[in-house]
Amino acid sequence: MVAQPVEPSVPHDQFAADAVFELHRGGKIEVTSSVHVRDADDLSKAYTPGVARVCTAIAEDPSLVRRYTWKSNVVAVVTDGTAVLGLGDIGPAASLPVMEGKALLFKEFGGVDSVPIALDCTDVDEFVETVARMAPTFGGINLEDISAPRCFEIERRLKERLDIPVFHDDQHGTAVVVLAALRNALRVTGKSISDIRVVISGAGAAGVACARILLQAGVGDLAVVDSKGVLHEDRADLNPVKLSLARDTNTGGLSGRLVDALVGADLFLGVSGGTVPEEAVAQMADDAMIFALANPNPEVHPDIAHRHAAVVATGRSDFPNQINNVLAFPGIFRGAFDANASRITEGMKLAAADALAALISPEDVRPDYIIPSPFDPRVAPAVAAAVASAAHTDGVARPA
Repeated sequence: MVAQPVEPSVPHDQFAADAVFELHRGGKIEVTSSVHVRDADDLSKAYTPGVARVCTAIAEDPSLVRRYTWKSNVVAVVTDGTAVLGLGDIGPAASLPVMEGKALLFKEFGGVDSVPIALDCTDVDEFVETVARMAPTFGGINLEDISAPRCFEIERRLKERLDIPVFHDDQHGTAVVVLAALRNALRVTGKSISDIRVVISGAGAAGVACARILLQAGVGDLAVVDSKGVLHEDRADLNPVKLSLARDTNTGGLSGRLVDALVGADLFLGVSGGTVPEEAVAQMADDAMIFALANPNPEVHPDIAHRHAAVVATGRSDFPNQINNVLAFPGIFRGAFDANASRITEGMKLAAADALAALISPEDVRPDYIIPSPFDPRVAPAVAAAVASAAHTDGVARPA
């Protein structure tokens, strides 16, 4: 009897019926050619021998690398997987779907190419050295989902070492969109940015950056709260980042817990998770503003927030006023690249926030419309133009 061939077994795909997994099958991005190689002449120009002329020219004048390679329009999206979305420290491999998604958004919303890079190292020195060594390939570095307080030192050291934009989106992208939303929320409530009292729940990457940009924008009374209470100089448990922030905030001398700080506050900004009791929300000022940005569960559910606040924003797409970083980072890098900026300045971030806020005219601003939709086609061009202009103003733009 002749033996019959055995069909190879195919592993059962337990996610085959899940539309989300199907969308991610094989990844969400790919590399495509910007030129075509149709014959020997094309091949000789795109590769050897023609490419040698371009290499030699760049070796003689390194500034030509932006004009004759992809460097002028490509970002490295770099993580170590230690603070991924709301999932925490899930490691570099599990972080890759998020990094691919970030690269997709760069391209879709800003026309910026990017490469997701998940590093298998958490040591700050190793991380900085690795990114610095691969930096010649890229026009910018977008740091992503790196745990605090390590993220602050990593960003600082890379900015000092590299002459290309380095941007930690979890910090500054969030901060830009928060400020833009606040600009328009103030129009709704009729309050002035210099007169409001702000309470930020969370002293991680987003909380620190939001506090810094709000102070620069003119907020005079701001308190930051972490899991142990209000940041103030007398606390002995603060790391250097929190201690510096404590020195620059809390002019009212507050102490105690979040519920204590919320009494009379005009704006609650949540970037930490957890749940704020309704009785604490009820103690906020009249015409309060609540930006509860934790995902998927806001610190204050919108149904509760609307009972006590004039304006409510979340990080979710199924409620009005979504604070979404995609409103910021594609346009910011697009503008930085257009100006050939050596770095991203505080002025460029403020300009991005103002441009984003200005997309909603004063007569159109309303409690459920303080921030544009990510799908508004005006967003990335407006942000990019403002950022490029600010780069020239701040003296970080360079000849193309």
